[in-house]
Amino acid sequence: MTSEAGPISAAARRALEQELADLQAEHNAVAATLGGTDSAGDTADQADELQRATQLDRVDARITEITVRLDGAAEAGPPRTDVVGLGSTVTVRFADGAEETVQIGDVAERLDQTLVTTDSPLGHALLGHRAGDSVSYDAPDGQTTVTVLSLGAP
Repeated sequence: MTSEAGPISAAARRALEQELADLQAEHNAVAATLGGTDSAGDTADQADELQRATQLDRVDARITEITVRLDGAAEAGPPRTDVVGLGSTVTVRFADGAEETVQIGDVAERLDQTLVTTDSPLGHALLGHRAGDSVSYDAPDGQTTVTVLSLGAP
């Protein structure tokens, strides 16, 4: 995840907020198990305590990362709706006629299955385009084209 201030879609925001809530609950559960035992425990107890402390450090680092990203998104404001950029919601039509609405993001979020990253072939190709534009990009099956149908909420 980058620390850049950039807009994010509503779906990406919800996914990050849910992950943050889950991590805060995990933090509270793990923190409650630390430091409450006699320090004269055996080696296994000390190893378990160290493992929980390491887990807490990992959780805290991710909480900080998400908080920074959400704060940056708040500073950046809403995604643009005139041209595809970071945070855009884009509806595209593929060459086979299938239509799909995707979110353009900086990194894939585990909870957001519609997110297309800016460094993916499709995401990179869409950047800077407007509704009505046809965009070619390298797909796993070779060069393909999509048409940007709309930007903004579907």
